[in-house]
Amino acid sequence: MTTSLKPFNTFGIDAQAARIVHAENEQQLLKAWQSASAEHQPILILGEGSNVLLLEDFAGTVILNRIGGIDIREGHDAWYLHVGAGENWHHLVKYTLDHGIAGLENLALIPGCAGSAPIQNIGAYGVELKQVCDYVDCLELATGKHKRLLADECCFGYRDSIFKHEYQHRYAITALGLRLPKQWQPVLSYGDLSRHNSQNVTPRQVFDAVCHMRRSKLPDPALTGNAGSFFKNPVITEQQAASLLAEYPNAPRYPQVDGTVKLAAGWLIDRCQLKGHQKGGAAVHRQQALVLINENNATARDVVALAHDVRQRVGETFNVWLEPEVRFIGARGEVSAVETIA
Repeated sequence: MTTSLKPFNTFGIDAQAARIVHAENEQQLLKAWQSASAEHQPILILGEGSNVLLLEDFAGTVILNRIGGIDIREGHDAWYLHVGAGENWHHLVKYTLDHGIAGLENLALIPGCAGSAPIQNIGAYGVELKQVCDYVDCLELATGKHKRLLADECCFGYRDSIFKHEYQHRYAITALGLRLPKQWQPVLSYGDLSRHNSQNVTPRQVFDAVCHMRRSKLPDPALTGNAGSFFKNPVITEQQAASLLAEYPNAPRYPQVDGTVKLAAGWLIDRCQLKGHQKGGAAVHRQQALVLINENNATARDVVALAHDVRQRVGETFNVWLEPEVRFIGARGEVSAVETIA
């Protein structure tokens, strides 16, 4: 007997799992993991399934991390939050603003749970999680021991962290610690935010502007299956950027502190005239080319074929090869997304 994972992935892919467990505390999560492990089953821990593509039926136990709780402590110069891994991220952003605490507003409407935020080092509109992260609490699954990693131990990078590498299979994230300075500095460098005056803008105005931008450009997963930004914004060398900009001077680019240059994947895809491009039931979103959507009962195979087309077209046009931001999950766990679509 299997159970459908369709309600538990925002792409709406109709994959099955041998077993699904809702874990509302650490003990339930640990028990489910150790039980499946003893039976030599593959195990997948999911938050809200907002950043995964299920390639096929999962041959083991899926544990849904639903550990909740938001605790706030006031310090001299900052607010300190301890957030359960299963808390909805956007709910957390609203919750802090409702309590007069600013600092997360640029990260509004990012789908998923708080526990998924450090895995991806989520970011939007000039702010990344690593800028507000204080610590991440983990559970060593084989032993049940607790471990707290301070932010500088998490190896945060662009859509990357230690939780994608050496901590991926051994640990489960149970909570997230945030430090939000009372001395608030608005970040207004992206999109419509640049129209605001930094001297008098309020955190709520930034929040509203971010929500408006995201809702006007991005499809609601509740209505149209998707996993948000499908591809990472590529980071290239200064020399590559100079060559590309000589031919495309209007290409958006964001110089990085290490001398590299980040490009806008959505612009590259759009420039290849791929908006609306379809493979089976999957399509490139017509408003935001960075998003692939489940337009009409798409299968994982449709999405993979579409992602392959997009990667090839952009690579052949710009000699820039896109990598998925979305995690690809096979029958026994995560597989290489780049190799799958190459």
